[in-house]
Amino acid sequence: MSRLSEFGRRLYDGAPMPFRTFAASARGFQLRLWRYGRETERYTEEALDRDHWNGARWKSWREETLSRLLVEASRKVPFYREHWAARRRSGDRSSVERLENWPILSKAAVRARPFAFVSDDGSPRRMLHETTSGTSGTPIHLWFARGAVRQWYGLVEARIRRWNGVTRHDRWAILGGQLVVPVRATKPPFWVWNAGLRQLYMSSYHLGNGAGASYADALARYGVRYVLGYASSLSLLAKDILAAGRQGPPLAVAISNAEPLLAHQRQAIEAAFGCPVRDTYGMCEIVCGASECPSGRLHQWPEAGVVEILEDQADAPVVPGHPGRLIATGLLNGLMPLVRYEVGDRAAIEPQSSCDCGRLLPMLKSIEGRSDDVIRTPSGRAVGRLDPVFKGDFRIREAQIIQEALDHLRVDVVSDGGFDEEQSARLSRALHERLGDDVTVRVRLVESIPRGANGKFRAVVSQLPTSGGRMAALEGRSA
Repeated sequence: MSRLSEFGRRLYDGAPMPFRTFAASARGFQLRLWRYGRETERYTEEALDRDHWNGARWKSWREETLSRLLVEASRKVPFYREHWAARRRSGDRSSVERLENWPILSKAAVRARPFAFVSDDGSPRRMLHETTSGTSGTPIHLWFARGAVRQWYGLVEARIRRWNGVTRHDRWAILGGQLVVPVRATKPPFWVWNAGLRQLYMSSYHLGNGAGASYADALARYGVRYVLGYASSLSLLAKDILAAGRQGPPLAVAISNAEPLLAHQRQAIEAAFGCPVRDTYGMCEIVCGASECPSGRLHQWPEAGVVEILEDQADAPVVPGHPGRLIATGLLNGLMPLVRYEVGDRAAIEPQSSCDCGRLLPMLKSIEGRSDDVIRTPSGRAVGRLDPVFKGDFRIREAQIIQEALDHLRVDVVSDGGFDEEQSARLSRALHERLGDDVTVRVRLVESIPRGANGKFRAVVSQLPTSGGRMAALEGRSA
């Protein structure tokens, strides 16, 4: 759907529902051939077995896998080959097999020369082409080998679906950013059936205005067992259903992705669908992955990539357990390897190694969202994880925090019918408790919170200027 030309979009938008179903299903069958094959069950079972590997076994596996990838990348990937050739000419004899010898890679570098990251062994014409959602305004072009895609979806099958009692053969629904229904549509259906993936693709652009009941009916009519979607969209749907005096059809699990999952959102989703909510973390580049277990811990997927957490102002590791910039080296896609890639998020590694669920996978302590959407204070602090301010009996449907200046914060609130001056003052106090009194907080009521072009909702938006350009070191001759 994302690749439709302007003419194709007009044709799709004006077509009757059977045509849209055919178009979505055709794309679904195409994706299914890339994602799944005879080896999928083996990949899934092997991933479930690795859930119980100890730290020593993971360390040995990672060192061998990483060393092989780095050597191949330095020899066969044009961008890295140029970089290491320049270093050798200057007399640098650092080992390519040691990750710490590689500079940090920026998204700007990949965006500027995407073909330079494709290995000599790969051909973009025979690889799956995807683009990121382009939150910076310009998407990044990515190419994936079929084997990498199938290994990734083997991990998805194991650690998202199987952990929660469902499989890829179950009917499911997604609330995502694709324009499956014209934005101008005012009456249902606000969804399209994708037979190729057994998926009900529900529009995230048509929530609200009393549409919750029709979405709930569609979930029941299509026999959906689980739902996956943006945290904000799932929460908004849940609140719509509850506001209509309805209960959503009972689901096995609701899976949150693409955005930080806030406590009040989890509560609403659980109440509407009577099922647990499991958070996940990942990105289009598939250099890192994590999923929440039944004990509420976010376990990393070591097979996807090597994760480093670095300081904000230096390329040095943070103290274990403290938040910093998330840097990842992908291990799956050897035909377009991204080495020490700055994802753009902040996170913290969980120092504790044990989990009540019994799995021995390493854990993320927290995901704090995009690095450029962390609140900065006049005293120099960087503050993430502001969702606790919304705990309590707030009559809020949605809210967004916008930092307009270093000492000025605006909170846009969509009321749930009872947000008054007392609640506004209480919300301001909660923010001052976390940010200090040198930050002015202004709360205003709005009719709605705008989504980005990708349909995602940003709970925190920083309008402060960013320094940028940090990673020029690996941009080779284009620097």
